[in-house]
Amino acid sequence: MTPSDPEQPEQSVPSRPASHLAEPVAAPSAARDALVGGRTPLLLGAVAVSLLFGFWGLWRVFAPAPDSPQGQLESSERETRGQRRQIEQLEQRVATLSRSDQISRDANRDLQSTLAERDEEIAGLRADVAFYERLVGSTAQRRGLAVHSLKLQPQNDTAWHFTGTLTQNLNRGAVSTGQLTLAIEGTRGGKLEKLTWPLLRQQPNAPGMTYSFKYFQQVEGDIFLPPGFTPVRVAVRLAPRSGAPIEQSFTWADATRDVAPATAAP
Repeated sequence: MTPSDPEQPEQSVPSRPASHLAEPVAAPSAARDALVGGRTPLLLGAVAVSLLFGFWGLWRVFAPAPDSPQGQLESSERETRGQRRQIEQLEQRVATLSRSDQISRDANRDLQSTLAERDEEIAGLRADVAFYERLVGSTAQRRGLAVHSLKLQPQNDTAWHFTGTLTQNLNRGAVSTGQLTLAIEGTRGGKLEKLTWPLLRQQPNAPGMTYSFKYFQQVEGDIFLPPGFTPVRVAVRLAPRSGAPIEQSFTWADATRDVAPATAAP
């Protein structure tokens, strides 16, 4: 600039509005928030991974190794508990099977007993049918009053219960009436002895057992044998209301055939 040049006026810098001055300040804050918001999940993930590794490390430190005595002991205890459960289950199964087997055995025994009883009943019924056919059948032989059978059963050391079956089919429709008495021959003290009806009944003048039937009847009663007496033969005497008395004899063995040997004689 020369002194002759006229002094030029200073150019003024145009001023910006206040809004333009604030923009450079706001831009760094938003960027920082966006940066922090993007790193937060990464930081949380890193923390979670660190915690997992920490827990895994602690477990590895404090958990017993498989080959360590404590690990082997725990494994053995687990196996023992498992075996104990298996043993308990097997014992329960064995108990159930044993109970089932016992029930089956009891049922089979009851069935066998029932079948034996039925067989005995059938045999008895067959014997009864045969008896009735011989007595009243069309081909039955006509016979008068008779003692068909005599059975003796022990009651105690001296008492015996007798059952006599009386029959007749000679006069069909006619009623046979009378009295039955017994007399027993045997030995006592090495001597022969005969026990009459009053002695057997232990009653002086004891009346006989009354019977009354058309075709057959079972007459029952009790007799008493003195101690030391060994019976040999039993005589049955029938005294009908009309007609002559009838007497039949049975050996003691035949009369007590269905009795156990120990009780066949006093």
